[in-house]
Amino acid sequence: MYELNGIVYADDPTPILKVKTVRPLDNYKLFVQFSTGEEKEVDIAPLLNEPAFIPLKDKSVFDRVYVDYGAPVWNNGTIDIAPEYLYQNGAPNTGIKENEIK
Repeated sequence: MYELNGIVYADDPTPILKVKTVRPLDNYKLFVQFSTGEEKEVDIAPLLNEPAFIPLKDKSVFDRVYVDYGAPVWNNGTIDIAPEYLYQNGAPNTGIKENEIK
């Protein structure tokens, strides 16, 4: 049980999900390590026709991904993606080690 803004909740608070590490992979995929310690591979290719993500079609832009305030960003922070989206749409890491990536 916990209280937040004067409201008492019966469950434990859900921790805020953050991205700890992100690395570009081949074929517009990302290696993502979350604040929970979990690692996933996320295919970003399905998003590349969305207006906000079109600049990422340029592989040199896509490869310059970095973490800012717990979220992956590109282009000096003008493009970002929610950690929750990556977590929900990612596949469990199948053996890629963070130190083996580009």
